[in-house]
Amino acid sequence: MSIQEAFTSVAVSDLHAALTWYERLLGRQPDMIPNDNEAVWQLSGKAWLYIIGDAQRSGKTLITLIVDNLDSHVAEFNERGISFEFVEKDSKIYRRVAVSDPEGNTFQFTELTSKDN
Repeated sequence: MSIQEAFTSVAVSDLHAALTWYERLLGRQPDMIPNDNEAVWQLSGKAWLYIIGDAQRSGKTLITLIVDNLDSHVAEFNERGISFEFVEKDSKIYRRVAVSDPEGNTFQFTELTSKDN
């Protein structure tokens, strides 16, 4: 199986209410708004995150994002007023913080600390 690109969705009950929080989390407005029920950010070359209004599925998403420098992300979260908690900070393989949106969708920002991964 060959995957060319990844679109990851996060369901929220009210797209317009969630949009402000996601703009704070990601530090910018969406890269595109394809319709009245979706907002999309390009996270890297072939990785996309979109939020979609879907009250039945909201609050049930867990996404892990691998980052190069967790400390810089933590500093940005502090600057933007984004609450987070350290999940793993002494691991020999990775360091991780968890951020949850107001509906309970959770993002794990993870820095790999071992060169063997």
